[in-house]
Amino acid sequence: MGWQGTRRTATAATLAALAAFGLAAPPPVAAAPRTGTAPSSGTVAARSQTSPTPPPPRLPRDFRGKGEWIVRDLDITVPFTWEGRGGDSQMTAGGPQYPIWFTNLIYHDTLYTLTYKWPGLTEHPCSRIPGFNLDALNKVFENARFVGPETLRRTPQRHVNHWRVGAVLPELPPGNHPRLPLALGDIYVDEGDRGTFWQVLQFGVQNLYDPELDEWLVMDTFEHRPGTVTLPRRCEPPR
Repeated sequence: MGWQGTRRTATAATLAALAAFGLAAPPPVAAAPRTGTAPSSGTVAARSQTSPTPPPPRLPRDFRGKGEWIVRDLDITVPFTWEGRGGDSQMTAGGPQYPIWFTNLIYHDTLYTLTYKWPGLTEHPCSRIPGFNLDALNKVFENARFVGPETLRRTPQRHVNHWRVGAVLPELPPGNHPRLPLALGDIYVDEGDRGTFWQVLQFGVQNLYDPELDEWLVMDTFEHRPGTVTLPRRCEPPR
């Protein structure tokens, strides 16, 4: 359920949502679409699609889960929590004792990103983008493209539906036109429950602090009961 800090403030709310989803992981499970595998904490095994396209991911109003956030090219893995309560939600990676520490929130119709620690970072503003909420995020997910059913080879193995959501500029018709993928997200939700998120890869401008522009989250637990969402003191309260 990446979408942190200034780099995670995109030029539009949709890009910011991808950053916050992150709205933005053990070594990440490779996002190989339906064929082959790649080195990771587990591997993705494609499975035959025998049923109609399932409904797209939908982040619930109330949930709580724990896992890991991974920045592979920096060789950094930190603990990660993702919680939602009443439509607000918060992601927190790392902490004061780790090399990475950030939090992303959707709080009272406002998107906040705050990076406390990141290698090489000297500025730590709390970015605030008003007019964004859970409904807007789920609207983004409604346009996600279904990649296919897959199996995350972890412990335990998880049967998931793999989706891709992204933003490409400029918006042009099909054909030979220069395009730039600004933000992409690979989302893996439980095969039996589109509101249970097990894994996310986010790639693009929302990851500008990372040299390779990609970061992973992998959830070890995901429960459908209210979590805790707290706006940091240094962030401006919603108006």
